[in-house]
Amino acid sequence: MPRMLDVSADVRAEIGDEEADRLLVGENSPGSYDCTSCRTPGDSETERTSTVLFIGEETAVLAFAHATCIPSQVVKVAEDQLQGAVRSITGGEPQAAAPGTGGDQAVLGVTSGLVLIDNQLHPALVVEPTGPIARPGSAGTADEFLPLLVEQGFQPIGDLGRAPRALAGWSVLLAMGQLHAVLQPGTGGGTPVAWWQAHQPLQVTSDWRAAANKSRTVLVFAAPVGSIGQQPREDLLRDALDKAAANGRLVAAAMPLAGT
Repeated sequence: MPRMLDVSADVRAEIGDEEADRLLVGENSPGSYDCTSCRTPGDSETERTSTVLFIGEETAVLAFAHATCIPSQVVKVAEDQLQGAVRSITGGEPQAAAPGTGGDQAVLGVTSGLVLIDNQLHPALVVEPTGPIARPGSAGTADEFLPLLVEQGFQPIGDLGRAPRALAGWSVLLAMGQLHAVLQPGTGGGTPVAWWQAHQPLQVTSDWRAAANKSRTVLVFAAPVGSIGQQPREDLLRDALDKAAANGRLVAAAMPLAGT
């Protein structure tokens, strides 16, 4: 039975006309699916559906999404991130929020939440190391986490009255509805590299995904160890952010959302 599929020119170019035509007539496409953006059920027989092709260095995965969530597109991701997403879909790994490592090899904890700024809810990530961050190559023990980020373009935040400025070249990678990495510019303006990368895809709430897909921007806050902690509720997270800002222990940046 023909499907109500949207196959973009970019996706068709990658998979070929023959495969695209098979999808459209229903040979190789599912009737029902879990939307790769909002993670709720969809049905390509009764509602318009986007084909989304995730491409790594060696692996390609074709996924489906409500056309009202995202358009048909090609999303390029790192091979290890794509493999992790594949394992998460097939049940090969449990889903858990895990800290990743930044460019200085420190362990960073990442928490997602919605933050109210100027009467608007913004999807946000809060990054806090598990210990002091020394300057790379330094023999000292002073915590240089915030100064290092300011040097990268993060903005010191005195209060949360307004959203932080955009940081050029950085982005937040969401693949198949889960958080995979925060990307920073590569050396000499080359391919972006992971500043933080999840050991396993990090779950975010449906409200967070919806807000991120709507604004296509994520606010990334960072604070030194002991400033925020693991807060069980978003109101408590906001209180901790306000206190860190008032104490001069918070930096932030707005980053475009990469992926879906």
